Amino acid sequence: MFKRIYLSLFAGLSTCVFFAQDQKNIFSNQPGSELNVLYRNEATGKIYANTRGIGILYRRGKHITAKTRSYYEFDIQTLKHPKEVKVAGTADNRKRFVYGKINSVFLLRGSIGMQQVIFKKADNKAIEVRGSYSLGGILGFAKPYYVQVYRSPTFWQGQGKYEDVRFNVDNFTQDSVVGKGAFSKGLAETVIYPGISGKFNLSFEYAPYTDYIRAIETGISVDYFPSALPIMARNPKENIIITFHVGFVFGRKWF
Repeated sequence: MFKRIYLSLFAGLSTCVFFAQDQKNIFSNQPGSELNVLYRNEATGKIYANTRGIGILYRRGKHITAKTRSYYEFDIQTLKHPKEVKVAGTADNRKRFVYGKINSVFLLRGSIGMQQVIFKKADNKAIEVRGSYSLGGILGFAKPYYVQVYRSPTFWQGQGKYEDVRFNVDNFTQDSVVGKGAFSKGLAETVIYPGISGKFNLSFEYAPYTDYIRAIETGISVDYFPSALPIMARNPKENIIITFHVGFVFGRKWF
């Protein structure tokens, strides 16, 4: 399900960016070479990695003044525990799994924010520096982590079978696990953790045309969950998650 969500969001993100390009072509005759042209609207996507996972983002912005934009954004990302280490299972197919992991976690954020131009471009070959901040809600989806274990001692003689079961560090040793269970296992048991999310970003925009957006964006995210997220066994549940991110931003502007 989550894989389909990623693909759907990516397809939607691409559609929105191309829509922005069509809007520009309809309403503007500017070739994108004039620095003093003010485009009121912009739509961007971002592919990013942070210290705890990877994600994709869609952002829709609108100018308030020549240097200030308001925007809203949505993004989805994976969330890993710092102590996650993949090990090989005991079966011949060597399916790798994370020993001690009890939940696979995905984060869905929705935020509104402001962006300010700190250093404006002197020419089309220069870099524009922008700072932004946002605040919004977040949902953490914790899907139980399943592994495959064999049912009988005769498994290795080809007479036994294995089954997908929810990982339990008190019942399983590393040698008793055949490998990682199917991703679809545990979807119906997913628990949702609501919270609050805030971000601060610095972006470095370098597109050669003023109606294009091409930028490297970095920053920090702070996520707070009133009900703590459980990810790894024998490790504290997490209420506050702080991550640093860097990503590639692409998009278009139009009137």
